[in-house]
Amino acid sequence: MLQPISPSNPLAKIFNKIPFIMQVVIGLIVGIILAAIFPNDTTVIPIFGVLFVSALKAIAPLLVFVLVSAAIARHNKGVKTNMRPILVYYFVSMGLASFLALIMSYMFPSTFSELANAADGVNPPQGISEVLLNFIRQAVDNPVNALLTGNYVAILVWGIAFGLLFRVAHEPTKLVLDDLAETVAGVVRMVIRFAPLGVMGLVYSSCTEAGGFSNLLNYVHVVVVLVATMLIVAFVINPIIVFAATRKNPYPLVLTAITNSAITAFFTRSSAANIPVNLELCEKLGVPRETYSISIPLGCTINMCGAAVTIVIMTMAAVNTLDIHVDFASALLMCIAAVLCACGTSGIAGGSLMLIPLACSIFGIGNDIAMQVVGIGFIIGVLQDSTETALNSSSDVVFTAAACGITGGVKKENK
Repeated sequence: MLQPISPSNPLAKIFNKIPFIMQVVIGLIVGIILAAIFPNDTTVIPIFGVLFVSALKAIAPLLVFVLVSAAIARHNKGVKTNMRPILVYYFVSMGLASFLALIMSYMFPSTFSELANAADGVNPPQGISEVLLNFIRQAVDNPVNALLTGNYVAILVWGIAFGLLFRVAHEPTKLVLDDLAETVAGVVRMVIRFAPLGVMGLVYSSCTEAGGFSNLLNYVHVVVVLVATMLIVAFVINPIIVFAATRKNPYPLVLTAITNSAITAFFTRSSAANIPVNLELCEKLGVPRETYSISIPLGCTINMCGAAVTIVIMTMAAVNTLDIHVDFASALLMCIAAVLCACGTSGIAGGSLMLIPLACSIFGIGNDIAMQVVGIGFIIGVLQDSTETALNSSSDVVFTAAACGITGGVKKENK
């Protein structure tokens, strides 16, 4: 998808000589430098990050709808999409991640010295039944409204429905749908080209926002446990799943996904905004379009191993703080609930935090206290939510490629 820009232009030739991921890293470094030199800018530099994320979020819903519809419309019987093993990998990863989070909570118990600054104006679900009902309501949302609001559950449902009916359409209609998919993908390529500037603005905002990274000092223990657990999932659990599926060295694929997908997801803090990046990477890896055009949007909605880790560790920290005795069986039940809840987590910054009160309710923790835990979650979100999104989004690529038997890096001819 991502082609060299205007190779005949002298300036473009200079940019094309620099690997795209290196351009993103340069943007990261420049953002940190600018934050140190001009820490009080609230308009010019931050707007680059705001515009970049807004553009990705604006085009991603339409991209998902068109790609899913086009992929299903042109799918021929007998052509494998590998969706069944991909779904299995998604849920196995989430289950193991939540169990690991529980073990880490027992080995390195975290507590909150104070539960203050409760989040206001937030209405979290009050039970698993409400989560499931909300999921069903989202699935039958008006398709136009779903595109406007970024309701990816409804977008997937309507995209699949349209795609199934387009399968019996005339060939010229299918060609028009293919052309539309290529056009939208071209717009996405234009947006992604501005990623270095977008990352610069996002990093600047993270370093200069109220409290910035200094707020992490008050909750350094829980942050370390969260990040360490997610890193173990990314570098140990996910590779084990890939190896079990392919019997090949999983680390070339894992490292490729982390350097190409996780880094951008870390700074955008949005699985939805990172969909175009993942689609781009899957194409470079040689994943069949019939597979990644469905699995990546679906993974953005249900593959939330990082969210499961956050829900379990933050809930157990609240349990430890309140000195509530919890037997292992009850904690394991909470892990199962965390996996189910994580599947309904929206692909936006801070989405997993909204499910913490639901997990807390299993142990009889009141909503007022649980919402204070959510407030702490927003404070540590500079690292927690960024790392969580990086894990969630890069895992989509890892499992999609693994299901297709791909465990290597980006193909040389596509660099």
